[in-house]
Amino acid sequence: MTTDNKLKPLREQIDAIDVQILDLLNQRARVAQQVGHVKAETNAPVFRPEREAQVLRSVAERNPGPLLDTDIQTVFREVMSACRALEKRVTVAYLGPAGTFSEQAVYQQFGRAVEGMPCASIDEVFRATEAGTADFGVVPIENSSEGVINRTLDLLLQTTLTLSGEVSIQVNHSLMTRSGNMNGITSICAHSQALAQCQLWLNQNYPNIERRAVASNGEAARLAGEDLTVAAIASEIAGKNYNLQVVKAHIQDDPHNRTRFAVIGRLHTAPSGKDQTSLVLSVPNKAGAVYNLLAPLAKHGVSMTRFESRPARMGTWEYYFYVDVEGHLKDSKVADALKELKDNSAFFKILGSYPFSL
Repeated sequence: MTTDNKLKPLREQIDAIDVQILDLLNQRARVAQQVGHVKAETNAPVFRPEREAQVLRSVAERNPGPLLDTDIQTVFREVMSACRALEKRVTVAYLGPAGTFSEQAVYQQFGRAVEGMPCASIDEVFRATEAGTADFGVVPIENSSEGVINRTLDLLLQTTLTLSGEVSIQVNHSLMTRSGNMNGITSICAHSQALAQCQLWLNQNYPNIERRAVASNGEAARLAGEDLTVAAIASEIAGKNYNLQVVKAHIQDDPHNRTRFAVIGRLHTAPSGKDQTSLVLSVPNKAGAVYNLLAPLAKHGVSMTRFESRPARMGTWEYYFYVDVEGHLKDSKVADALKELKDNSAFFKILGSYPFSL
């Protein structure tokens, strides 16, 4: 029996299953449309990150295989994104241009049935979201090897927006040029964080070529696409967008390099069951102040997952502390702990409660 004869009945099975999947997808979409009508009547938000996080956790828990949990979640994320777009296509601002890791984070959080709005800077992402031009913004907040993104922390301190989600993605940097080699290259462009994340590799391989920091890795790819003397450090997706070829892939110094992104907007997210709360605090400059400030967390059994300090820039050696704790604002032990924290703080701001990144 030939290969085609063996494959024919299997392909017929796949075709029949695809018909069932298509029918079920459209059934789901019609129910989602009904949900949209109810939301419109009650003025409820279209995007509910806590609900989508619950769905994605649930399908992973019930997945019998052979498909991987992460692949199943990707499929369901896109199904939810397409169904959500039947209600309204959400607009999401991000640090552009196209091809940045910020854009990748948008799709990982919202799926691809969204309207992406590339912005020239992190500041512009905040402005677009604050003005309502975008429904949400996605901004880098922390890198596993280089630490926090200071500009994002400063803007979170000032903004009226709230955090409604987080996304953690693997960051793989590639060195790319138009030609696919380094002949005639006089400068290597990338975001300052990317240059720092690849510093050891660059020192070993191209120590004498100028390194130039630009607004984003996507912008670096755009520049390299226009100038034969420029190399870019960026994602391979960005390289394809600007017709670049890879000189060397995975040049980041840390093979486990990850960046955490925050979703900003005006949505106050309900509990999902696996949440965290972010806040900013400051204390008077006196002995024991920080210890006394954080004591309520231990008292009420609330775990702290992150603690970062940032100068207050008032010339008095005072600091703001950026803190993440496990749990949602509506959890009783978190609410009790934060009430005491607020009483002990010279400055207190809740940035938001949101589901943990999948």
